[in-house]
Parts: sequence; structure tokens; C-alpha cells
Amino acid sequence: MNNIIAIVGRPNVGKSTLFNRLTESRKAIVDDMSGVTRDRHYGKAEWLNREFIVIDTGGYVANSEDVFETAIREQVVIAIEEASIIIFMVDVTTGITDLEDDIANILRRSKKPVFVVANKVDNSMLVHESAVFHSFGLGEIYNISSMTGSGTGELLDDIIAKFEVVTEDETSHLPKFAIVGRPNVGKSSIINAFLGHDRNIVTPVAGTTRDSIHIHYKQFGHEFMLIDTAGLRKKTKVKENIEFYSVMRTIKALEEADVCILMIDATTGLEAQDINIFHLAEKNRKGIVILINKWDLIEKDHKTMKKFEDAIKEKIAPFTDIPIVFTSVHEKQRIFKAIEVAQQVFENRAKKIPTSKINDVMLEVIERYPPPALKGKFVKIKYITQLPGIAPTFAFFCNLPQYIKEPYKRYLENQLRENFDFKGVPVTIYFRQK
Repeated sequence: MNNIIAIVGRPNVGKSTLFNRLTESRKAIVDDMSGVTRDRHYGKAEWLNREFIVIDTGGYVANSEDVFETAIREQVVIAIEEASIIIFMVDVTTGITDLEDDIANILRRSKKPVFVVANKVDNSMLVHESAVFHSFGLGEIYNISSMTGSGTGELLDDIIAKFEVVTEDETSHLPKFAIVGRPNVGKSSIINAFLGHDRNIVTPVAGTTRDSIHIHYKQFGHEFMLIDTAGLRKKTKVKENIEFYSVMRTIKALEEADVCILMIDATTGLEAQDINIFHLAEKNRKGIVILINKWDLIEKDHKTMKKFEDAIKEKIAPFTDIPIVFTSVHEKQRIFKAIEVAQQVFENRAKKIPTSKINDVMLEVIERYPPPALKGKFVKIKYITQLPGIAPTFAFFCNLPQYIKEPYKRYLENQLRENFDFKGVPVTIYFRQK
């Protein structure tokens, strides 16, 4: 999509509120605490049948030594470079600050269309107060209230008049890979490594990524959407409101994804929270890849990797047919193997097996080891077919479906995996009356 609008400004002027209004969502976290939006956040919006992308940026803070504010400042500059149109948001109740003069200087040099938007104009008495912003020399001032929506229609009318002709966005049909895991396991770092530049803010502080970030990846013959999520913490540690939103965002991102790449810290191993994420992905019938990061920090011999794999599979049983990739983002070890494996899992999830082939293979398997008789009655499975759906689902038609127990069901699932390769994908089996 060619038309990209970036909303920039100092902290706490209402950028995320406007983003949510334009995208008709609650994607950006809104909180009274300044600096809540730390990364660029992308959303799709529409006005008068014209679609466009909106970027919600972190608040711009000039010359700050704070680790987050320095990173936010860099993200704003990158967002300005990516965007085709800039909304420079200011707060009519506080007037012009030194920070806004710094932002205006950057915007004047960008040579891109800039719309100066005076926010929090909640009554007619405040309309005249916005005249002070003409001193930026950036053109007309638009008075709005992002909370109530007043003035946004006129703003959008003028913005879309500046749009280029757009082609249809194809990214909605691309595979979606969500990077999930506990805080500070390296989720944002691996995305930066994939892309070759600092797309996300990366600091050694746990929980830096609070929003889910959607990134279009197109390199080395692969094309898909990457979803970087906020680290999922134990509920007892979710103390701030924004942390609660981040947990919900992670769950939502996981539900949206086709394949979940579960990152685990090799130095701590698979913990209870990792298992919760795994079972959440399994319950939602997502493809799963387990990525062991920080493998370079582990003292190892020729048996270490096998022991680590066995320990993980013991904890996630019975669904153990999962690819496990050992990597070090810091040392750039096997990071692109994760993409190749995730792509293969995506293809496994979408795999459709012809009915004739399923029956040829599975009826022979069943004949070799039929379902155990129960109460003197024999179960006869006569026909198998794959049901339509986004994940592999099979119906086994038989005379007494109620007599088939869990162990035999698991045996059939294992046979399906062995014969048709559904590695990394939950397989669902139903028994129906024939």
C-alpha cells in the first residue's frame, strides 16, 4: 500500500487516540502515562473508499539520555522516512514547546506533505488558541478532538486529496508468523536480524515491546507478515494497566497468526508460561515452531541438544511433533533456518490430502492394527476424508464411533503424521457414524 500516514509529536498529545479513531480499533495502547507507545504501530484505515496505512509513533523527545526516549526519537525519524504524509500532532492546551520546534525543523527538511493537527480543541473557545502553531511555517492548522472525533472528517478529506494512486494490497493473503514468548527472550532482536536493521526498539529491559507490530517481510525468496508481540508475563506480574493490554494483544496476535514461533531462553529452559503459550497456540490450531535462543551461552557437548529436545518434548506431550530450532540471535546463528522451518509448517497446515490417498494408506494401517473391541463389539472404520478448514481435520466414518478411546485416536493421529508429514501442526480427528 503506497499511502502511509505517520502520526508524530511529543509524548501525551493524543497520537494513539487519533490512531485508534482512524483505524476504528483499539490497536494502540492509550494511557495517561506518557511514553506508552514505544514502537511504530501500523493499522489500516479507510475514508471515502480510499484505504491507507496509519503509523502511530512513540512520542518524540529531543536530546534525551533516557534509553526509551532515545530509541523513540529514532523510531519517529524512521516513520517519517517511511510515510508519504505526516500528521504533526500538537496539544492546544499547552501551546508550543521546545520539543515541537525540534520536530518542526525535522519536518521542514523532510519535504513531505505535513498536516499540523491541534488536538484537544474540545470547545469553540479553544479554536483561536491554535493560531500560535502557524509559527511553525508548515501551512494550515487543523483543529480536532481525537477523543470525540470532531474535525477529523475535514482533516481526512484534505489528506486523501494528496494520495497517490494505489494498487491493491496483497499482504492480507500472505502467511502470518507471530513471534511469541516471555519478555526479554529476544523476539524484537530476531526480527531486526531478519530485516537487517533496527525495525523495533531493542533494549535489555524486559517488556520493551508493549504493542504487537506487523511487519511485511520480503527477502531471499520469502514473503510473509511477521508479528512481533509483547512478552507474555505471568498474571501475578501484570501490575500496570499497559501490561494487561499487552497480554491481551499477544493473545490476539497469536489468534491472528498462521504459525507461532515460540521463542525460549536457552539459559532458563521451558517454563510454565512457555507451556501456557504453547497450549494456547495448540488450542487455536496454529502451526508451532519452537526457537531456542541464546544457545551460544550454553556449555554443551554432543548430547546437549538431544537432552534439551527430550526435556521440551516431555513437557509439551502428547503433541511432540514440533520442529525445534537452536539459534543465537546475538551471534546470527541459524536465524534464517527459523523462517524456512516456519514456512514449511505453514505449508503443512494448509496441506490437503486426496481422499483416495488417505483411504489407501490409513485403511491398511487400521487393518494392521484395528480398534480394540469393547463389550464384545467390534469397531469397523470404513472410510476417511479430510474436512475443509484452515488446519488439518479428518473424519473417520465407522459403525460405533462412541467406542473409540483416546489411545487409539492418538495412534491414528501419529500414523497420519508419519505418512503425510504434519510436523508442527495440530491434527484434529473426528469419528462419525457411518
